[in-house]
Amino acid sequence: MPPGGEATASAFYEGLLGLSPLPKPTHLAARGRLGYSLGPNELHLGVEVGFRPAAKAHPAFRVDDLEGLRRRLDEAGSRTFEDAPQPGYRRFYALDPFGNRLEFLSADPT
Repeated sequence: MPPGGEATASAFYEGLLGLSPLPKPTHLAARGRLGYSLGPNELHLGVEVGFRPAAKAHPAFRVDDLEGLRRRLDEAGSRTFEDAPQPGYRRFYALDPFGNRLEFLSADPT
């Protein structure tokens, strides 16, 4: 994320996606990073001067209510979009407030 983006990131990742924040390690607190718990995994957002969004490389999040999440993202003004189908999954992509690509998916029972 760009410098100064912590509040915007927090509103998106915590408020909209519902991720649980991790405490900042003391030695990294001055750098402006954010971290989130995803079950046994973690997502870390670092601050970068000269930031450029990750337009192709991206994390994927398996979610239970894919349609509900997409509706919340659309209603909040986030850009969501489709890509090529992936057998066994329903999925969509969204951009975070900084333009980073995120994938959301759930198993397709059909």
